Amino acid sequence: MNTRTVSYLKANANKLSLDSPLHITQNGKEIYVVQDAETFREQQETIALLKLINLSERSLNQQGEIGLDEAFDV
Repeated sequence: MNTRTVSYLKANANKLSLDSPLHITQNGKEIYVVQDAETFREQQETIALLKLINLSERSLNQQGEIGLDEAFDV
C-alpha cells in the first residue's frame, strides 16, 4: 500500500505516478485515496453492474422465481 501525507500530495501533485492507489494521511489517519481516472471509472461500472444484478435478483425473488445462485447452481 502506497501511503503519503497531505503535504507530500500538495508538493508532488503534478508528478504523481498512480500505478496503484495512493493513500493520503493527515495527522496519522487516512483521509483520502487518490487513483487514476480509468481505475475509478472501472470501479464505478463494476458497482453499477453489481447493483443491477442485486435489483434483478430481488425482482425475481419477489415474483416467486429462482435466485441467481439457484439459476447458476452456485
